[in-house]
Amino acid sequence: MPKTKVLITVKTYPAISGKYDELVCTAGFTEEGKWIRIYPVPFRKKDYAQQYKKYEWIELDLVKNTSDFRPESFRPYSLESEIKILNRLDTSYNWHLRKQIVLQNVYTDLSKLISEAKNKKICTSLAVFKPTKIKDFKITEVSRVWDEKKLAKIKAQREQGKLFEHPEDPFEVVDKLPYKFVYSLEDDQGKESNMMIEDWEIGALYWNSLKRYEGNEAKAVADVKKKYFDDFAKTKDLYLFLGTSQVHHYVSHNPFMIIGTFHPKFEYQTRLF
Repeated sequence: MPKTKVLITVKTYPAISGKYDELVCTAGFTEEGKWIRIYPVPFRKKDYAQQYKKYEWIELDLVKNTSDFRPESFRPYSLESEIKILNRLDTSYNWHLRKQIVLQNVYTDLSKLISEAKNKKICTSLAVFKPTKIKDFKITEVSRVWDEKKLAKIKAQREQGKLFEHPEDPFEVVDKLPYKFVYSLEDDQGKESNMMIEDWEIGALYWNSLKRYEGNEAKAVADVKKKYFDDFAKTKDLYLFLGTSQVHHYVSHNPFMIIGTFHPKFEYQTRLF
């Protein structure tokens, strides 16, 4: 089976699944510059040598995910498939190498993108979007615990597996984020939208800040807003990686969520220095 090369640009915050345990949705670009989604990946259970970072080229056996109608969706040949990490694209010359891959097809009109998503002949489910304006960064407190039924199912599956495989399973499900983070934005047609941010980095930033501030949630949340609103939205040339969820793709008014950010400096800033 020929292996596929993918430049990883997206890792979402881990979610739990009654079927697959804990999973990360990964997405990126092929060598041809086409979007590709890789799911499921039990990322944190992979050997450290296979735990890829963003903007690394990886190589692995992929097949079309036949349980997912979205054309960009593929899955590893098996959950044990080896992931080979190749080289990483750095940020030199204001992200020049990354821009060559990432910015080949940028949307600025959200209605056009949603129309393509709802068109079953196109069914776009991953995209690079350039907002005209980020108006606000909203923070809402949400449930602090995972769905108990899913957790019980995972526990039962692990206990069954232990009889035959692992006498000890030290793996713990990742903590659930107790806040929802949302960009309030505007596209080039003046259309306003509120879009949830689901990327791994926003979760990691929250937990790292919470640890640094010894459990002070208000300060941790302020750190997240400072990075995503005061820095990315106000001082960087911000692009958003958007993706749909399979269950909401055809039924939601706007099925897209923010699954990552791309934030080089403005070109005039780099020329000054």
